[in-house]
Amino acid sequence: MDLQLKDKVVIVTGGAKGIGEGIVQVLAGEGAIPVIVGRNAADNQKVVDELAAKGCRAFQFAAELSRPEDSKKAVDAVLKEFGRIDGLVNNAGANDGVGLENGNYEAFMASLHKNMVHYYLMAQHALPALKESKGAIVNITSKTSETGQGGTSAYAAANGGRNALTREWAVELLKYGIRVNSVVVSECWTPMYANWLNSLPNPEETLEKIVSKIPLENRMTTAEEIANMTVFLLSRQSSHTTGQLIYVDGGYVHLDRALANG
Repeated sequence: MDLQLKDKVVIVTGGAKGIGEGIVQVLAGEGAIPVIVGRNAADNQKVVDELAAKGCRAFQFAAELSRPEDSKKAVDAVLKEFGRIDGLVNNAGANDGVGLENGNYEAFMASLHKNMVHYYLMAQHALPALKESKGAIVNITSKTSETGQGGTSAYAAANGGRNALTREWAVELLKYGIRVNSVVVSECWTPMYANWLNSLPNPEETLEKIVSKIPLENRMTTAEEIANMTVFLLSRQSSHTTGQLIYVDGGYVHLDRALANG
């Protein structure tokens, strides 16, 4: 399927690693120009250089998105380089374990800035360009907003906010033809996930227990599978899809857990 994304400029926050890098790779494969916005310039540039070696165009801008002013700097840099923005993927963030019992006001607010506030700011600063292009926004979110996890109040709250913003923006931006959707992630294999798993006493046993609860094929979702759905939602092939929370999770959240081992 031709997704008609050739030469479209798409910002991907946190696009140097994990799910974000997967999205960048799929965009580049479709002929789009992914723009990586992330805190580490060397990591960003490494992906840009790898894509250039394959004959693909890409761009990067180093930004610490927990600082509100960096969102505007990032968008301004993209507009200076390309003069347009055709899509925005809000992806950057981390499950940082700021809970109710072990958290505090400062940590909670810092986590919201790390995980949700820049979703709003990136969209707000990119909006004039997205109006011109009738572009699309995809917010990457997590199951924690729906299932809970324990010990991660701030991250769960941020993801509830991400989902609510998706629906709110879909309504507000209807008049501009801008579509807004979420891809909800459950158990996806990334370097960050691997690092978390390896920090536990019995990583292999823990992984086996987790995948046994994923109904479809008893395996982790891949970053590429998240990326494929995200890029489809950015494209005109999904031209009548907006305000949706789409779970790419092998049925983890919504299917009967009794099916997992069946």
